[in-house]
Amino acid sequence: MTRNKLALSLAGLLLAPIAGTAFAQSAPAAAQDQTQPASNQSNTKQLQTITVTGSALPRVDTETPSPVTVITAQQIARSGFTTISDVVRAVSADNSGSIPNAFSNGFAAGASGVALRGLTVNSTLVLIDGHRVASYAVSDDGERSFVDLNTIPLAAVERIEVLKDGASSIYGADAIAGVVNIIMKPGFKGVEATADVGTSQHGGGFTRKATLLAGGGDLDTDHYNGYFSVQYQKDNDILANQRQFPLNTGDLSSIGGSGLAGAPGRLAGPNGAIQNPTTGLWQPLQACTTGPLVTVPGQGSWCRYDAVNYNGQIQPAMEQGGIYSRITIKINDTTKAYLSASFNQSKLEAPTLSGNSIQTSTPINTNNITLPATNPSNPFGVAAPISYNFGDIPSGFNYNNHAARIVGDVAGVVGDWNYDVTGVINHTWLNTTQYGFITYSGLINAINNNTYNFVNPSANTGAVRQSIAPGYDKTSTSDLDTLDFSANRELWDLAGGPMGVALGAQVRHEAQDDPTLNPATINPLTGLPTLEFEGLGNAHTKGSRDVTGVYGEFDMPLLESLELDASGRFDHYSDVGNNFSPKLGFKWKPLDWVAVRGTYSKGFRAPSFAENGSSASQGFVTYQTPTSFQANHSAAYNLPYALAEFTQANPNIKPEKATNFTFGVVVQPTSWLNASLDYYNIKKTNVIVQADTSSALAAYYAGTPQAPGVIVVPDVPDTGIYAGNQARPAEVIGEYINANSLKTTGVDLDLQAHFDFSNNIHYISELTGTQIFEWQMQFPNGVTQNYVGTQGPYNLSSGAGTPRTRASWANTIEYGPLTVTGTLYFTSSYANIAEDVGVGPGMCLVTSPNGANFPLSCRTGPTYDFDLTASYAINDHISVTGSIMNVFDRAPPFDPADYSGAGMNYNPTWSQSNAIGRFFNLGVKVKF
Repeated sequence: MTRNKLALSLAGLLLAPIAGTAFAQSAPAAAQDQTQPASNQSNTKQLQTITVTGSALPRVDTETPSPVTVITAQQIARSGFTTISDVVRAVSADNSGSIPNAFSNGFAAGASGVALRGLTVNSTLVLIDGHRVASYAVSDDGERSFVDLNTIPLAAVERIEVLKDGASSIYGADAIAGVVNIIMKPGFKGVEATADVGTSQHGGGFTRKATLLAGGGDLDTDHYNGYFSVQYQKDNDILANQRQFPLNTGDLSSIGGSGLAGAPGRLAGPNGAIQNPTTGLWQPLQACTTGPLVTVPGQGSWCRYDAVNYNGQIQPAMEQGGIYSRITIKINDTTKAYLSASFNQSKLEAPTLSGNSIQTSTPINTNNITLPATNPSNPFGVAAPISYNFGDIPSGFNYNNHAARIVGDVAGVVGDWNYDVTGVINHTWLNTTQYGFITYSGLINAINNNTYNFVNPSANTGAVRQSIAPGYDKTSTSDLDTLDFSANRELWDLAGGPMGVALGAQVRHEAQDDPTLNPATINPLTGLPTLEFEGLGNAHTKGSRDVTGVYGEFDMPLLESLELDASGRFDHYSDVGNNFSPKLGFKWKPLDWVAVRGTYSKGFRAPSFAENGSSASQGFVTYQTPTSFQANHSAAYNLPYALAEFTQANPNIKPEKATNFTFGVVVQPTSWLNASLDYYNIKKTNVIVQADTSSALAAYYAGTPQAPGVIVVPDVPDTGIYAGNQARPAEVIGEYINANSLKTTGVDLDLQAHFDFSNNIHYISELTGTQIFEWQMQFPNGVTQNYVGTQGPYNLSSGAGTPRTRASWANTIEYGPLTVTGTLYFTSSYANIAEDVGVGPGMCLVTSPNGANFPLSCRTGPTYDFDLTASYAINDHISVTGSIMNVFDRAPPFDPADYSGAGMNYNPTWSQSNAIGRFFNLGVKVKF
């Protein structure tokens, strides 16, 4: 009986049109082959057993008490995806906190991560062949550790198993939401090469990819098998001005949103503007080159500047490549060993949206910078306020990530025990180059010494620009070294079959060293250390620890129809102490075609080095003051702006704990239909979060005391008739805390049906979906925040929100040498509210200039994406492939609040393929 298929009516299935779906089939497969060479009849049985993710015991019946979805290499090929990141993040259980490659302005830019159950990337454990992988060297939001999916090559992948259940009882920390286990090919003979090119219908994004897989040797006859794979892919960038409204502009005035003419101090653009000290009116420093002259009564004139259209980027330029090699040796009839080595590199170019402006709030507020009377760019003869964006100094980041990994394994049989010993050495290093960010000291020197020409930027020398924006390089590293030992055997026969036991132990060393992104210098105004670069967030993390763990598992087939499974793991952390995680599971088959299953488990997540080490981070979220505040301030002061959030590590932080239980039904009423429906319920306690920003802001506006350790720093006050009114918040400072609890519940639906018709036509339909019932956080003060179906938690990663439903449906027709697959992906709509930044029901994250919700519905619509792929085998050695992604060229739903889209009014976490538009791929595959 295959796993994870939900029972749907046959009539509904047959009437449904053939239009795509989830390629992520739930079909039986192994997490790791645990086959042992046969030396006698009892060992022969082991050749037919596999180990499924979430269990340490090999088994013949691959349907375990836990829900596991398997994505085969064939399904991956039919999806049209070319990276592990795209494959894994398309799983319907991936939700809030997921990290897309398109989020290029976050701390973890250049990386991609999966967040099962919406519990963020640090609660999903990613394994390769059942063993841990080193984390990305930079933490998401400066807090969360995760594995970068971009550093795992796709060419040598045999399958991917997604365990949608807690698994700390086997794997230890981080497996609260589930496990993604990427299984590499155990061996390969022959030569297989591919070459692909692709391009977007609307311009930009040209991609090319090539892979080579070659190997030889036979374990039975040659006593060895060895192979290697090489993969390379390069994707060009896609600019915002290559797409249609509203992706190509920051001016939303035509649909009731904010325009570009309301804030000379923020949107003056590369042309710059200066304020007449006598009249108080603004005027441009030079002739307009970025747009027409704009005049606003009572404020003056300046050049229109659309930063999104000028510098916006839908897709960053990215280049990935790597090599994976493996050799397996059959030592004798009962023992074999393998050694694998891999190296992968991923580069990403991420220019900032609008360059860097004089006007910033942190670390030193420069909103009221003036040009002295002696500066040649000042026409007034007295000091005058200036607004300026350094358009002649491009700014951004270049990321170059590397991952090297060596694995050695020996497996065999001693007596009645099957054993496996594995050692892993994994090191990553990330080179980050920051360029174009201005320093306060460089800016003041350039102004006071008249070295920078504001009127004619082209006259500035490279040395002058370098003195204002010197740039900065850093190298961040992470390490994971492990030694694993496991053994299993049959104990005695029960009514349903032999009882099995597995025992294991692990020793590992973890380390992370991420230097500061924004080094400190002495503030000339206060004499105190202050971050050097203006308007740039910061994070630094350093820590290491040793972990020792032991675990055991018992599988008890009490009856032919009833199986019980019990497991538990004890871990000792050198920095946070001890933890024990148990798990119980059952599977009951009252009928041959029906199985009822369930699990109950305890899990935990140890604090990351960013959360409990000598670490801190400062990031920014797009924020707009509440309407009650806006009534007492000017229109320019009320525009959305970057609110800084500074969070410090807490050495007394406690590990997160979790209680999970699942309950499901698996049915196979006929040979052509497999289905499952599984309910999940996860409750976390001691959840580690930043200080509650919403409560801090509410207290600030109300003038009431803040919680201990929380500070709200005000911005420079508004001027004119509003002078003296409360200033808007510029920064919220706090430390990580253990919030009270987090709870999420929902169901997973999986279905596969297949039909054989005349003329050798084979049809496969696969459906997967996840529905979240609740996702809520309760803080120590009793405040409860509900996020499901909203854009909260907004402070999390890219602020992508928590869609209630994600689903996919794939339909494949095989006709001789031709295979055609259509896949439909769906993500439900969500409200543009977020309680974690003080925006609840009736309070939209973005409002129009007159204070109304924007959009008026305060919702972002659902996302649909239909992909079509095909392959045709010309002969046994050559086949051609092609795909049309986003066949119907459906545009992304409008989302002006999402900041991961860098102001381009869509949500790249769920709608990136829609922003790219219709995309064509063509390839060839050769094998011998």
